[in-house]
Amino acid sequence: MTRVKEEIISELDDLPPRTYGEVLDFIRFVKSRRCKAAPDTALASEPALRKDWLRPEEEEAWRDL
Repeated sequence: MTRVKEEIISELDDLPPRTYGEVLDFIRFVKSRRCKAAPDTALASEPALRKDWLRPEEEEAWRDL
């Protein structure tokens, strides 16, 4: 376990149980924000990678999937 994760767990242990819902809401918010950013990044990189994706070698490599 990373040091930061251990610190988060330690801080959580110091909180009253009635606040766990707020912490869970925040974690879910951070996760949803990260998931929304990923597709934007993928779309932005598509033109740069397209030339490699369309090569015959790539088609051969991915044919069985």
